Amino acid sequence: MNELDLRGIVKRYNPGKPSQITVLDGLDLAVARGEVVALVAPSGAGKSTLLHIAGLLDSPDAGEVWVGGQAMAGQGDRVRTAVRRREIGFVYQFHHLLPEFTAAENIILPQLADGVARSVADARAADLLARVGLSARARHRPAELSGGEQQRVAFCRALANGPKLLLADEPTGNLDPATSDQVFDVLMDIVRSTGLSALIATHNPELAARMDRILHLQAGRISG
Repeated sequence: MNELDLRGIVKRYNPGKPSQITVLDGLDLAVARGEVVALVAPSGAGKSTLLHIAGLLDSPDAGEVWVGGQAMAGQGDRVRTAVRRREIGFVYQFHHLLPEFTAAENIILPQLADGVARSVADARAADLLARVGLSARARHRPAELSGGEQQRVAFCRALANGPKLLLADEPTGNLDPATSDQVFDVLMDIVRSTGLSALIATHNPELAARMDRILHLQAGRISG
């Protein structure tokens, strides 16, 4: 079974107007359980739009989205929010950590929002930080961390609620090449060890080559 299925996805901006732009044009994409897929696309091709639709942050104008075998068409905001919170983890190019909270607290807060007991959330945060080699930085705020450390904390936050699908939009694009390689190694170690499915957008062909499969987004459609 696939963890993510996008079928016939269409997304237009300014529909019905002379300025209409078709970003996604009947796009099909699938990510199998435990599979790590690279999404390669030039700037402006619509990869962020695709990831937003896959992550239930946006809705297509046509087509179907399935997450974990569950159809999202016709589901209300409550169901979509629950699936997004529990089934999907997000990582962006910039870490988007909450500056007033520590590294550990940034990982604890999403769990508390999902009703997890504080003691369990604390233990989960400690375990994740240990996995990425940041136990000693747990009480540091984002401004006290390096760029690579901040992004590793962002990975931990994305995994805080135990998702089955990870969506990442240029997760190392804001880092220098050496740090990018180190951080990507950490990300791949976590993904492989937990059996996560992942769709990772990247411009870096070397990083893309380390994934299970490479998909190219061009002219609103996917080619393998």
